[in-house]
Amino acid sequence: MKRLSELYPNRIKKDSKEDVWIQDIKINSKEVKVGDLFVCTKGVSADRHDYIEDAINHGASAIVVSRNVNCSVPVIQVEDTNKELPLVASRLYDHPEQKLKLIAITGTNGKTTVAGIIQDLLGSDECGYLGTNGIISSKFNEPIRNTTPDSDRLYKYFSRFVEAGCKYLSMETSSEAYFRNRLNNLEYEVGILTNITEDHLNVHKTIENYISCKKQMLKQVKKGGYCILNIDDSHYEECKSVCTENILTYGKKENATLQIIEVTPSETNTKITLKYQEKLYTVVSPLVGEVNAYNLCAAILATIALGKEFQTILKNISNIKKTKGRLEFLEYGQNYKIVLDYAHTPDAFLKIYPFLESIKKGKIITVTGSAGGREKEKRGPMGKIVLEHSDYVIFTMDDPREENVDDIIDDLVSISTNTNYERIINRKEAIYKALSMAKESDIILVTGKGIDNYMALGKEYLPYSDVSVIEEYFKENKGKRQ
Repeated sequence: MKRLSELYPNRIKKDSKEDVWIQDIKINSKEVKVGDLFVCTKGVSADRHDYIEDAINHGASAIVVSRNVNCSVPVIQVEDTNKELPLVASRLYDHPEQKLKLIAITGTNGKTTVAGIIQDLLGSDECGYLGTNGIISSKFNEPIRNTTPDSDRLYKYFSRFVEAGCKYLSMETSSEAYFRNRLNNLEYEVGILTNITEDHLNVHKTIENYISCKKQMLKQVKKGGYCILNIDDSHYEECKSVCTENILTYGKKENATLQIIEVTPSETNTKITLKYQEKLYTVVSPLVGEVNAYNLCAAILATIALGKEFQTILKNISNIKKTKGRLEFLEYGQNYKIVLDYAHTPDAFLKIYPFLESIKKGKIITVTGSAGGREKEKRGPMGKIVLEHSDYVIFTMDDPREENVDDIIDDLVSISTNTNYERIINRKEAIYKALSMAKESDIILVTGKGIDNYMALGKEYLPYSDVSVIEEYFKENKGKRQ
C-alpha cells in the first residue's frame, strides 16, 4: 500500500486532499475494490476510459487517464496509459523486477516446456515460473489467466516471487505481450527464442510484425546478458542480427554452442547425445520426442549463462518434470495410447507426428480443430498435415468463439483430397467417438486444448477440460478394453 504522492511525487502534494491511499492497481473496472488505482488502458476493442464511473462505483481511489476527464476522485493524466501501467505498477510494488534475475522465453512453440525445464534445473526454491501453467514456486502453485499477464497483475506476481525467496524467474513472454506493451522497461538476464513459425496473425496482421515482437525480447536483454537462439530455425540469422549481447546457440548444426548429435526417443524418455566444448555427453531426458531435445538444450544453455556448472546441470536433468498437456501420455489401464498435446500450428504437428510414427504399432486417430477468430491462413496447411499423418481424423471445435465450427472445419480440409475424416462439432462427443474406435496398440492423439479448463464459445468462457472428458469416458465405460 502506498500514498498517491509516493507514486506521483511531482503531481500530488504529500498529505493533501488528493493524497489518497492506493491498495492495488486494476484495469478491469469490475475487479476494482475500495482503495484501488484504476488505469484506463486501451485494448483492441475496449477503451477503459469508458468505464471510469463503474470503477469509481466499485471503490477506485484515483484514476490514471490519457485524456481530459471530470470525476469525483483524483486524476493523473499521462500521455499513454498502456505505457504508464508497468511504470506505476513497478513503483507500487517497490520495483520487484529489479530484485529478480529474469529469464524470458519466447517463440511460437516450446515456451512453456523450456520455462518449466529451467525451473526444474535450478530448483523451485531459487527459481520461480510464470506462464501458461500459472505462477509456481516452492511456496505456491496457482493458475493465471494469460501466458503473460497485464502489468497490473504481472508486477504483483513479481513481488510474490521476491517474497518467496526466488533469485530467478523463468517466464514465458508472448508476442502479444510485447505488442500490448506489457513488458516495457523489463531487462532480462537471459532471453531465449525457441523458433518462429506463423501464429497469432489475428493480432499482428503480418509475419513481419510477429517476428518484430519476438525480436523485441532479444533487444531487452541487459548489458552483459545472454541471447539464446535455435540455430536450426529459419529466422535465426534475422534474429541474431538484433542481438547486442552474448549469443549462445543450440541445434544440429556443427557450429552450435550446444550441438545435438543424436536423438533416440522412446515412449517414456529420450536418449540424447550432445556436444559441448568439443566433448560428447549422453543424457536421458524424462521428456519424449526430438522437439524436447531442443527444449532441453535451450534450458541447459540458460543455466550455463547464469553461471551454473555444466556437469551439475546434467545431473539435474533427472529432476525434470513432465509438462502437463504437452506430449502427455494418459494412462487409464487401456491397451492403446492416449496422447494429449497443445499442438495448434502446422509446425507443431510436423514435430509430433514423426515421434508418434516412430512408436506406432496400430493406427493413429487424431481429434483436433482450430480456434475461431484467429489466423485462418494456417488452417488448410494444418489440416493437410493432420490428414496425411493420421489413419483417421475427427475434426471438432477448439475455442470457436463467434465463428461457425463447420466453417472452421471447411478451412481445415480445404487443400487436401483425403477423405479419412469425419466432423463431430461437440468436442466431448468427438473424443468419446475416438476412444470408442480405439483398438489394441492404436494411438489416440487429442490436440489443441491441452490442460485448458475452458472452451471459448461465443463471447463466453465455459468450463471444459479434455482431461475431464477422457476421465469421464473411462468411468462410464469401466472394463472396456482395459
